[in-house]
Order: sequence, then structure tokens, then C-alpha cells
Amino acid sequence: MRSKKFLQAEQVALIWDAPGLVAGVDEAGRGPLAGPVVAAAVILDDLHPIDGLADSKKLSPQRRDQLYDEIRAKALCFAIAQASVEEIDQHNILQATLMAMRRAVVGLRLKPVKVLVDGNQLPVLEVLAEAIVKGDTKVPAISAASILAKVHRDRWCQEVHQQFPQYGFDQHKGYGTAFHLNALKIYGASLHHRKSFAPVKSVFDARYSYRPHD
Repeated sequence: MRSKKFLQAEQVALIWDAPGLVAGVDEAGRGPLAGPVVAAAVILDDLHPIDGLADSKKLSPQRRDQLYDEIRAKALCFAIAQASVEEIDQHNILQATLMAMRRAVVGLRLKPVKVLVDGNQLPVLEVLAEAIVKGDTKVPAISAASILAKVHRDRWCQEVHQQFPQYGFDQHKGYGTAFHLNALKIYGASLHHRKSFAPVKSVFDARYSYRPHD
């Protein structure tokens, strides 16, 4: 007769390895000084494989755009979500990232039995989840999620550039480059900047905030 302890361990293993849909989750935009943090969740279709999936940062912008369209066309389902600048400033970037990840998973049309998340932190979910360090280089579904999140956020930056061209969002995508930091000194911060991030906070502390002309 098997011990109670053994039966419990066996049950946990069976639940963890239960067959079903697996979603990959990744984010884009934790480090920039401006804009939302974006997360994506993807459930790939084994019957429609996608060649060339990789960490989005290792792909050219053109290749990312191609894969973005292919993922959206071939995946069983996907969802893209975000946490706003206000949520980042209120809760901190880590918590905002986990919020965006949770929203992406909840937004999936199909419910996965397991979620694989890039990194070492997990959002609160109602399904089994596993954090995988460098998962965007190891798990195709996470790679696909990284591509969706990256392209979505980069396109947001392109749109914001039309409104605030002086900051150069189309080039640095919100990161703290020398050009961006100099623009902050000259023009102050826009409504899209994260006030809790040090280079931006110093601008607001000086009570110098840029306002576009009507």
C-alpha cells in the first residue's frame, strides 16, 4: 500500500504534467523612462509551426514585424495587455509588469492549463505557472510573446513620436539615451514619462513640466 505522502506527491506530478494548452508570457518596456509596460500571452498551434521564433531583442525590426503578423495569424490565441504609466508610478515597475502579465493571460480566448513566464517572477494566476529565466530563448511560446509585446510597444513609441517629436521616441523607444536625457533637461517631462524613475523625477522635483501648445 502506498503511503499518503507518496500519493500526494504523485497527484501533484499528475496535475503539473496534465495535457492541455500551454501559454507563453513575456513583457516589453520595463526599463524605459516613459510609456506603459506591455505584456503578451500566446498559445501556439502545433499544427501551424512558426519558423524563426527567438528573443525579440535578437531580431531585426523588419523580422519582428514579419513574425508579429505570422504569430497573430497562426497562434491558437493571443492577448496583449499593458499597465499604464500611472500604475507604474503608483505600484512600481515590477508590480505593474506582473499586472500586465496577468491581464494578458486573463485576456486569452482559450484557457491554458499551464503558463510559462519569462524571468524569475510570477503574476498571480488561477492556473499553474512556471517562471523560466531566459525563457524567451528557450520556449517558442515565450519567444512569440516577447515579439508581440515588443512590436506593440515600439508602435506605441512611433505614435507618441508624432505628438512629441522633440524627445526622439522613434529612435530610443523611451530608454534613457543621452539624447533622451538631454531632451528632458531642455523640454521637461511629458505626460507619458514615468515620474517615479530617477531622471524624470528630478525634472518634476524641479517643477518643470513640458506642456504642448494647443
